[in-house]
Amino acid sequence: MGDPATPSTTYQSAPESSLGLNLPSTMSTTPLFLEPVTPSTHIERMISVGYQPSPSRTIYSDRFIPSRTGSNFALFDISPSANSPAEGREDGSGAYATLLRTALFGPDAGVFPPATPEKLLRLDGRNSSAYPTSRNIFRYKTETRRSMHSLSPFGFEDALPGVSHGPVKAPRKVPRSPYKVLDAPALQDDFYLNLVDWSAHNVLAVGLGNCVYLWNACSSKVTKLCDLGMDVSVCSVGWAQRGTHLAVGTSNGKLQTYPVALKDLSLLRAKQLDELDPYRIWDASRCKRVRTMEGHRLRIGALAWSSSMLSSGSRDKTILQRDIRAQDDFVNKLAGHKSEVCGLKWSYDNRELASGGNDNRLFVWNQHSTQPVLKYCEHTAAVKAIAWSPHLHGLLASGGGTADRCIRFWNTTTNSHLSCMDTGSQVCNLVWSKNVNELVSTHGYSQNQIIVWRYPTMSKLATLTGHTYRVLYLAISPDGQTIVTGAGDETLRFWNVFPSPKSQNTDSEIGASSLGRTQIR
Repeated sequence: MGDPATPSTTYQSAPESSLGLNLPSTMSTTPLFLEPVTPSTHIERMISVGYQPSPSRTIYSDRFIPSRTGSNFALFDISPSANSPAEGREDGSGAYATLLRTALFGPDAGVFPPATPEKLLRLDGRNSSAYPTSRNIFRYKTETRRSMHSLSPFGFEDALPGVSHGPVKAPRKVPRSPYKVLDAPALQDDFYLNLVDWSAHNVLAVGLGNCVYLWNACSSKVTKLCDLGMDVSVCSVGWAQRGTHLAVGTSNGKLQTYPVALKDLSLLRAKQLDELDPYRIWDASRCKRVRTMEGHRLRIGALAWSSSMLSSGSRDKTILQRDIRAQDDFVNKLAGHKSEVCGLKWSYDNRELASGGNDNRLFVWNQHSTQPVLKYCEHTAAVKAIAWSPHLHGLLASGGGTADRCIRFWNTTTNSHLSCMDTGSQVCNLVWSKNVNELVSTHGYSQNQIIVWRYPTMSKLATLTGHTYRVLYLAISPDGQTIVTGAGDETLRFWNVFPSPKSQNTDSEIGASSLGRTQIR
């Protein structure tokens, strides 16, 4: 190691290239005295030495807080190579050590190859130190703050391949199985009918063949409301908004054909006769018919209530507006559809009525119009699925049949088409959540599924399966947490899909308290 030119001196020097030292030009010929330095001594010198930062260098803080993400631990020989695992260790220990080191010190604190003259050569051809002096061993910077999730060993952004990032806000968990299944024998497999509805008093009405049954969701008690006889079948049921009356549309629209049977519509009365039509009315507690109304010539497949106004849509292509407080059979007849009316929904403010028909048309009517004020012709199949948003005034959703398969959104205030989502299968029903800005669609050909959507992104929160036939019927519970679906497989299935209006807790057992979880089937 001695320099031949100075054999008598105690100083020793070595060529710069042999030691790998990057020295200023003024020190290139000055002999150096090299003394053994332990790693601990080297660290103490680095800490105690007076350091004057460059004027152009960023000053992070006057606090002495270490940030390991910017440290170079290879200087202290604490980063052994992953290619030379210690003897006697198992094969997985090296990988574990690397993973742990990366988790604790950041992704840059991995393997550091030995410094060689070749690797010290920068891209511009000049020599550089193996460990750039621009890095501070200890530094504090506000940008390095991390969320609480980063306290996890694998919370850093550039995690190793196969290592999951820190948890984000998890999507709400929607149970994939129904918590209750009811047998519904003789539930018709007809796309144009509406045979299930849920009242504000938590009573489910179901039309089965020529009978109407009431199922109390609190007690699970089943009551047979009426039997229309052998020649007449139930085509639609619809509860009044307060849950005091039930309208029942039948297959017989002519009084003279079935004078004894219920004509076009039968109504269930609970307390008072405030909301009925020229159809038959029934006392809910005693299952007694109160009134019968006429007007349609063919079956009534769609019903919609608006306070004391009841709208009925028929295969005769007309919509009748009935004021149940009046003695007349109907107060208005709405004409516009060229085929059977199969979808009817009043808006939440009771100012607009949306109707869908087998003519692939979606119409919007106001309270006093006899002609549609808005006409939408974009659907290419029958429009049965209709739902008004409870969150945004004038927002209307509609779904098309097998040849269309799309859910479309409309702004009836500005008369504009907002968006379209191709679902890939027949859209049978739509309903909005009252608690969150989400909606549910049920489908027929060809997947028979139930989909929970988040609006307006229309991202799928859940896809529920279980029905083996088209999911033609849909109703939502009064608390807005549970839906019931019906299909031609003659089953009614109850699903927990929406959070409660207060907590909106994603992990809660939705609707368990009000409906129970006993498997009946």
